[in-house]
Amino acid sequence: MPAPTISPCPAADAIPRAAWERLAPPGHPFLNADFLGIVERHGAAGPACGWQAQHLVARDGAGSVVGLLPLYVRSNSHGDFIHDWSWAGAYRQLGRAYYPKLLSGLPHTPATGPRLLVADGPGQPAIRRALIDSALDLARQSGASSWHVAFPEAGNRQALAEAGLLTSHNVQFQWQAGDCREFDDYLASFTAEKRRKVRAERRRVANSGLAIAVCHGDEIDPAEWPALHALYASTFEKFGNYPVFSAACLAELAASLGRRLVAFIARDGKQAVAVSLCFRSDEALYGRYWGCRGDYHSLHFELCFYQGIAYCLRHGLQRFEPGAGGEHKIARGFTPTLVHSCHWLRDPAMHQLLGRHLAAQGDAVAAYRDQAAGHLPFRCEPVTPVTNL
Repeated sequence: MPAPTISPCPAADAIPRAAWERLAPPGHPFLNADFLGIVERHGAAGPACGWQAQHLVARDGAGSVVGLLPLYVRSNSHGDFIHDWSWAGAYRQLGRAYYPKLLSGLPHTPATGPRLLVADGPGQPAIRRALIDSALDLARQSGASSWHVAFPEAGNRQALAEAGLLTSHNVQFQWQAGDCREFDDYLASFTAEKRRKVRAERRRVANSGLAIAVCHGDEIDPAEWPALHALYASTFEKFGNYPVFSAACLAELAASLGRRLVAFIARDGKQAVAVSLCFRSDEALYGRYWGCRGDYHSLHFELCFYQGIAYCLRHGLQRFEPGAGGEHKIARGFTPTLVHSCHWLRDPAMHQLLGRHLAAQGDAVAAYRDQAAGHLPFRCEPVTPVTNL
């Protein structure tokens, strides 16, 4: 098979929709022209927020798209979740520029999945390698300090490692359905003390007078998005951060993704007072954003965790990834799970130094994962730690 031709594309929605549909996982809420195109057009993944799309597109001799690699030129590290702030600091102390860097990943979304989008077949390894080599060439030619691939799945991770990229390690807390079919089945696996605590938290919300609604994107009145957006934005403002998604962006995502967007909304009468915004594939629910007006006991746990678990059980989803961080998730049954990113630094000495650091980090992260798993609420012991594939 002749080598594919690789070219950059400055916008996700400039790539033929048929190519996304053919090469990305079916029903994926993030790897599609809708999600990426919308967040780029509305600026959440635009230059003002430090993102400049340079997606790599592989074409065969007939001009058909045979491979895609989402890729952005980054002028900061907000919203990519690879935790490289200290690396940027090290460059700064040496009087060198860490930005721009290149990033292949999902804007504002720490979800593991494919990054080298290539159809199965005998030509897959060659197309993958051509995309990797083109990204490395772009990093060298553009003067970027580095190229990072955020949360690639195992197959992609192996191909990246074979090309010389380093692997970093982190822990997320993820829920696994197992054999449970209903929420009570799930709670039955808890110790008595932990089970009582969850039931008490849910009872407080049930007795609060609030009404909880589960709405998909195509079920939300467009006129309600400014109020829901205000709740989402309040969380960022509380901690001095910038809410990159506008109300118009969320409304367009809801309209375009339809049932791939899921909102758990608490209302006091007709007024929304809290919301948890999630996305879903055919097998997983991804928790993303939470906002609340007022002080309601246990409402965060109800909307961000318990409603999501119940939704997964009703809809046959096997996994719930509520986002980065949060050891409080362990007590609700979210298992510590290893996740990974891959990295290449243009400077050979810095690349070697980072490699030694990441090797030591990997052992420490795995030990933390094992220690955290010992605090899960389940009756069965021992708990088997999880690695995200």
